[in-house]
Amino acid sequence: MTDRKDELAGNLAKVEERIEAACAAAGRGREEVTLIVVTKTHPASDVRMLAELGVRHVAENRDQDAAPKAAECADLPLGWHFVGQLQTNKVRSVVGYADFVQSVDRSKLVTALSKEAVRAGREVGCLIQVALDAGVSGRGERGGVGPGGIDELAGRVADAPGLRLDGLMTVAPLTGEYAGREQAAFERLMDLSTDLRRAHPAANMVSAGMSADLEQAVAAGATHVRVGTAVLGVRPRLG
Repeated sequence: MTDRKDELAGNLAKVEERIEAACAAAGRGREEVTLIVVTKTHPASDVRMLAELGVRHVAENRDQDAAPKAAECADLPLGWHFVGQLQTNKVRSVVGYADFVQSVDRSKLVTALSKEAVRAGREVGCLIQVALDAGVSGRGERGGVGPGGIDELAGRVADAPGLRLDGLMTVAPLTGEYAGREQAAFERLMDLSTDLRRAHPAANMVSAGMSADLEQAVAAGATHVRVGTAVLGVRPRLG
């Protein structure tokens, strides 16, 4: 293996150990948690090596970086997740490669995603991004809809052609009552997931936790963790 592939393999093994330990501590099976490697700002060559090492889910947050990378890696057995704030003018491009959009947070975006999914003949899995720091605006600092807006938005996704309501996603908030309380934030997301599944039983994905707080997310019950730096290392931001 190349030096870079050796590095990625070692990092993946460490992350796998962390997930396994967190699952054991929570009394959960390892198969209950899916690792999504966040490959943003890293090249397609890294994505290819990750696939060779057994990674099956990758995430991106900027379409201008993700679209050419996904095209270059189209032959790989990967599920692509879009996790960034998504502008409607990027939806057509994103629907071309994303199997999941984890950052659905407003009705206008649902309409645009549905239109492009139908046009492309695809079904796109959607997660409602929940902002646990949402103030009076009902929006979070890093995107997302407040807990009070989940039901309406979920209903719109569930009714939209070309879209599939898969669950909820959050980012541990930097402000508000959950700032610095990742475990409590993720437990709140699980409560909201329980509420959502009463009306939409199949929407059972809960995406939470990143490199620094994946253990807290697993302990709370997350089904998917999004890990970037712990696998790929630090790379200068693009643009």
